[in-house]
Amino acid sequence: MRKHMLRILDLNLNGIRSAASKGFFEWLTMQQADIVCVQELKAQLADLTPALRAPAGYIGCFHVAEKKGYSGVGIYSRKAPDRIVEGFGDAEFDAEGRYLQAEFGTLTVVSLYLPSGSSSDERQQAKFRFLDRFRPQLERLAKDARRDGREVLLCGDWNIAHREIDLKNWKSNQKNSGFLPEERAWLSSVFDDLGWVDVHRRLQPEAGGEAYTWWSNRGQAWAKNVGWRIDYQIATPGLAAAAQRVAVYKERRFSDHAPLIIDYDLALP
Repeated sequence: MRKHMLRILDLNLNGIRSAASKGFFEWLTMQQADIVCVQELKAQLADLTPALRAPAGYIGCFHVAEKKGYSGVGIYSRKAPDRIVEGFGDAEFDAEGRYLQAEFGTLTVVSLYLPSGSSSDERQQAKFRFLDRFRPQLERLAKDARRDGREVLLCGDWNIAHREIDLKNWKSNQKNSGFLPEERAWLSSVFDDLGWVDVHRRLQPEAGGEAYTWWSNRGQAWAKNVGWRIDYQIATPGLAAAAQRVAVYKERRFSDHAPLIIDYDLALP
């Protein structure tokens, strides 16, 4: 039954070495995922042991930040990609290791880590700059996909909860980074104007607390499920229509985020 499904797993690791120490890679070997997108490596290439670069059954590729212990994204796949693209052509944010694109036949998969603006106003302004500069890339990807008959999937930590249903305490967070009106409007435009599809919401339009993917380390957020849905798989319409099942895995914790797993009725070439 599973052999015709393409399983794609996404997780912000909050440090690849930290997640590894909590058993992430042992757990991963049992998940039957074809492609795994990870964010916030917090590591340089020299820090990645062979087991982290190529865990059992997978080939890994990475786009790391110039700054040590910061950001960085990766993609693990069972088949070697036909092509890899590091960065989206923006000097400021490519230096932070936020975008990695891998192509498999007519499928493009991107591991993406949007900036967080919660630490300071300076970082919030950087986040707004990222949104402005990244939108043309989303336009290009969508346009090229239509022209070339490709499907595209953007997996990652977008650091934005889209709607009120996407976080527990939405009323008290309307002036906080991650749920600002401008951020939410930007994401709405990605869906409504550019034609991208929020795959989780396509499968579970009304899911509340069970759809959260991140919990603050403060207080009892995890225990009380005071969470946010900020990790997404966002796809071109054809790929989104092929999505069959979604799960957020919460039985074990590898990070302050939870793995988002979606099965697509699509075979890799």
